[in-house]
Amino acid sequence: MTEQRGLQRRNAHLTHKANMGVGRHGWLRLTPAYSVRLVRDRVQELPPDAVVSDPFSGTGTTTLAAVEHGCTGQSLDVNPFLVWLGNAKVRHYSEDVLAAAADALAGVLADFNDAAAAADGLWEPRLHKIERWWPERTLAGLKALRHALDLMEIPQEGRDLLDLAFCRTVIGTSNAAFNHQSMSFKKVDESEALLAADRAPETALYFRKEARDILAGAAVGLPGSGTVILSDSRAMESPESLKPCDLLLTSPPYVNRMSYIRELRPYMYWLRFLDQASDAGELDWKAIGGTWGIATSRLNDWSPDAGSLPIDGELKEVRALIERDGGKNGPLLSAYVAKYFHDMRSHFEVAFKHIKNGGRASYIVGNSTFYGHLVPAEQWYATMMREVGFTDVKVTTIRKRNSNKALYEYDVTGRRP
Repeated sequence: MTEQRGLQRRNAHLTHKANMGVGRHGWLRLTPAYSVRLVRDRVQELPPDAVVSDPFSGTGTTTLAAVEHGCTGQSLDVNPFLVWLGNAKVRHYSEDVLAAAADALAGVLADFNDAAAAADGLWEPRLHKIERWWPERTLAGLKALRHALDLMEIPQEGRDLLDLAFCRTVIGTSNAAFNHQSMSFKKVDESEALLAADRAPETALYFRKEARDILAGAAVGLPGSGTVILSDSRAMESPESLKPCDLLLTSPPYVNRMSYIRELRPYMYWLRFLDQASDAGELDWKAIGGTWGIATSRLNDWSPDAGSLPIDGELKEVRALIERDGGKNGPLLSAYVAKYFHDMRSHFEVAFKHIKNGGRASYIVGNSTFYGHLVPAEQWYATMMREVGFTDVKVTTIRKRNSNKALYEYDVTGRRP
């Protein structure tokens, strides 16, 4: 193993794990997220008056890092929950809002026991197999907290902070496990459970701890300003809200069928961004690389719009191999790969126009394999970026990923002349 490859192998500090406990960046986790350190390394090269854009906001890592540096950060996301989360992270909170949130927290805790006693009659989200997520009495505690939070009469900014603490409680008291690149369910050992299943009040104590942490983080000022806009990255609409940027820094969904919506569902149901399972599929169909629920079946009927890609020849060869070796799923995954790169081509075209002359773009992306056949996303990104007008396009290896010996993470960079 070469020294360079060894360093790439050990670059765990460039993953989402490095974000936990890093101020506001650690407010809520999302497993497929890139590291704040990686972002800060790039943002710190900019002057404080620079504009940084991220068309795939996710948890808002790029925009928050830009704001922390004193820059203007702006990002887009097609998911309304992620727009809400990003704006909560980059917002400036006044002393009055923080005081109101602290008072509301005390009220929620004071009302908790009465609400928990009546939990059977309280609202709960229509999350599929909800009993897999939480033990019965923990679920009762969450329902009581949700009810008490709904009754708060405080400014929306303060409500958002307590809802963030509630999200952390939702996942922290759940049976969800994060020992894989995506979320799974852990085997529950009742004797070692974080919260005893028959003690709903413990949920309130967990919430109090998380809320205090959130409020403390919100009290730390930010030198810059930022915003997250609800928009499709293939169109990058709302031009009146977007400033031309000096740096476009982002990490799009990888071409690996990992749907963000799967991990976001518990938050989105409890905060009422989702009501039923079909809502998640409809939303994921709008996302690049989305395959959750109905999005999968729609891939069977998908066909590209008129127009060719500069990677058509290579793409056709890889698609044929996937169809040949993928069994009954081969045609579906072949269509998935094709749609992903057609969508990214649409994005590159509009993204180029939102960058200042002389500005730069940096795309953090990983390659993929399907049935042993490599999908060189980083090389195809570079080809499409050159086609839409980027110059000085380069591909730099960042690190080796843990899931497969053939998989790496890359930084694909370019400049608008």
